[in-house]
Amino acid sequence: MARHRRAEAIEEDAPKLDISSLIDATFLLLIYFLVTTTIQPREQDLNMTLPAAAPSDTPPEIEPKLIKIDANGAIYVGTGGAQIPMDSDADNRNVPLLSSDLKAYSDLAKSAASEPLVQIYVDGGAQQQRVIDVLNALAGVGISKVTFTDLVDP
Repeated sequence: MARHRRAEAIEEDAPKLDISSLIDATFLLLIYFLVTTTIQPREQDLNMTLPAAAPSDTPPEIEPKLIKIDANGAIYVGTGGAQIPMDSDADNRNVPLLSSDLKAYSDLAKSAASEPLVQIYVDGGAQQQRVIDVLNALAGVGISKVTFTDLVDP
């Protein structure tokens, strides 16, 4: 009987890729981007004084400014016939007319040595992003006393 000899498999000289340095470079880039990223304040981090559950017995020192947001995203200031339309483009996140009006109101309240107070009425069909835009405008001019209301004079 003949002895069968098994042939040994020839090792192929396939090129190998050492990726350990690529992993190091990836982690260095990740650390770089984490360190250099600027952190934007979230809306919940804005310093706002929201109303308490029970109404206050003392009247405010200055007449509160009423801001109304309707279902289309239009923003109005005032009540009844004295309502002034501010910003009506709901797609535009900036509200420059409202910001300038709030700045004037804030300056007037501070010159009278009182804290500015804003009441916001939001229509049920309004997008919540529009409410966030108004809150950002309030925070931008330094108004921190905000009350949400459901009462609007006709």
